[in-house]
Amino acid sequence: MSCAGKSLVVGVDVGGTFTDLFVLDEALGTVRIIKVPSTRGEEARGFLHGLARVADSAAAIATIVHGTTVGTNALLERKVARTGIITTRGFRDVLEMRRRDRPQTWGLRGSFLPVVPRDLRREVDERVLADGTLHTPVDLEQVRTETRSLLAAGCEAVCVFFINTYANPENERLAVTAVRALWPNPHVTSAHEVLPEIREFERCSTAALNAALQPVLGRYLGRLDSDLRAQGFGGELLVVQSNGGLMSRQTAIDLPVRTALSGPAAGVIACASIARAAGFPDAITGDMGGTSFDVSLVADGQAALAPQSAIEFGMVIRSPMIQIETIGAGGGSIASVDASGMLQVGPESVGSVPGPACYGRGGMYATVTDANLLLGRIAAERPLGRGFLAALDAQKSRQAIEEHVARPLALDVHAAAEAILTVANARMAGAIRLVSIERGHDPRRFAYMPFGGGGALHVCAMMREVGVAMGIVPRYPGVTSALGCVIADMRHDAVQTINQPLSDLDATDLRRRIDELAAHCQQRLDSSGMRFDDLRALIALDMLYAGQTHTLSVLLADPGQTPLTAESVRAAFDAAYTAAFGRVLDGIAIRVLNLRYARIGVRPKFDLAVLAPKGKGSSAPLGVQQVFHRGRWHDAVRYARLALPVAARIDGPAILEQADTTVWLEPGFHAEVDAHGNLLVRAS
Repeated sequence: MSCAGKSLVVGVDVGGTFTDLFVLDEALGTVRIIKVPSTRGEEARGFLHGLARVADSAAAIATIVHGTTVGTNALLERKVARTGIITTRGFRDVLEMRRRDRPQTWGLRGSFLPVVPRDLRREVDERVLADGTLHTPVDLEQVRTETRSLLAAGCEAVCVFFINTYANPENERLAVTAVRALWPNPHVTSAHEVLPEIREFERCSTAALNAALQPVLGRYLGRLDSDLRAQGFGGELLVVQSNGGLMSRQTAIDLPVRTALSGPAAGVIACASIARAAGFPDAITGDMGGTSFDVSLVADGQAALAPQSAIEFGMVIRSPMIQIETIGAGGGSIASVDASGMLQVGPESVGSVPGPACYGRGGMYATVTDANLLLGRIAAERPLGRGFLAALDAQKSRQAIEEHVARPLALDVHAAAEAILTVANARMAGAIRLVSIERGHDPRRFAYMPFGGGGALHVCAMMREVGVAMGIVPRYPGVTSALGCVIADMRHDAVQTINQPLSDLDATDLRRRIDELAAHCQQRLDSSGMRFDDLRALIALDMLYAGQTHTLSVLLADPGQTPLTAESVRAAFDAAYTAAFGRVLDGIAIRVLNLRYARIGVRPKFDLAVLAPKGKGSSAPLGVQQVFHRGRWHDAVRYARLALPVAARIDGPAILEQADTTVWLEPGFHAEVDAHGNLLVRAS
């Protein structure tokens, strides 16, 4: 993992409020955490400010692994590059027609603004049929004319998207070559290179978003790399993908669409590793930051992957991503009373600027953080991220809650603050049920792992609301995503459409396709310059019965170890279909739609035992803090969480404080410190 003579590996997660760094010294076997304020719009500044506190010189750092929200924020805020599309004549509006869906399924209103406006979507003569037959050669002179026109219109990036290129990409290859000869920068996306898979809208959307993000992420990573090199950094800069794997900086610039859930994905990877080490392979993770609550499910030690996701309505990305459900329920979520007299919390957030009212930076609205502060669950003189704020202003929290919640609802200010948390907890519990109960999982057999700056304040509430028997608070909840950057393996995914009946499947041809994808993925791993302890492959087929719309992912054994035949593929499909639906459908033909391949470079792992408490520690209380809970005040004992020794038991009500988070242990709950420094929370 580290370069010769260098022992520092740094995971960096840039959030909306804080930039978190997890620093592993492989030579000494020690870790450090660092939190510095983020600079919105200038994310590299907080990144470099944090690195300046890691070592005297960047030359001492072997590897930097970055979880970034630059691409996500650019898409959500529509701050992407001006982009054009060159497409097959007659298919200009694929991006806008989508799947004929609506923002509100049952509503009569709603609007959608495509990332590429219609006047920048240009058509040329060419046509490939669905079976790959070349019907009409591409008119390259038209391609050149439209390219010049898009440049004249101020486009910085362009996407070439032709119909049926998953079956035969020849026309698109020729067109891309012509475009690149005229385009003044490298921001030219070929749809079949990003996603050579059947289904036109998904391919068009993914490729168009990739093109729109290329200049944004390219500038950011280019600037960052240049600044790092100027400071003497000579190691590898890696980026976290949405699937939880890592990719090289150049791959991230080529395929920025794969970073859409970069930061949250790193957190889930860390949680999966921590939960396995703690003896809980089944876990539900909840990342509560300043603006959102991100929930995911880990079963049998593995995070669940989805083949595609939507960053926002109509902005579909077809690429493997960790399944994460996001709601607007973070520390900065605004509490207000609507016109019907109902208390609402989120999805709007005050962000880090101006922030909650208690920040004293001009924020006037009541937030979840203000409620936690007023109720005594956060100490005003000991805010998170030491150095970001010297102290919090509880009086400003009181005023905001009084004005926006207590008076409209005719409640006492403390009852109003508790109502804010009740509504926020209910919304978060609903998200947990969405990834568990609604997907066929019994949450009672899962442990709940909160992380992020605010997650541990609500661990007991989530356990009560959902019925989870065990809570696991990681050693450093506030920097879990940065830890995930250090833990994650390198990974590259590829897909190829087959689209034929299983009865026609040629095992020799399938093996050839697998070998081609393996070589492509291995080349991407080799370009990273990293050393791996092992190389692994995941091979799967998207399959379905004839007449069905949705596919089932069927994992195949490695052909190098188990013979690959049509019969073995049929047996794997039958087993997967039975596991998913309880039975097979005899007598109905089976189709093989896509081949998927993932190459994983396993990086050297560090022992999570380095997170465990060192020495004897101390369970001595720091004092008593008044906390309002369920309508009355309680004397909650305060502890320095990181000083607690292994096997220490703390009974609620209690407040456990550390630099990156605060743990609120409700009455009727207790926590024990395990061998890795986690807090195992149970009902007493």
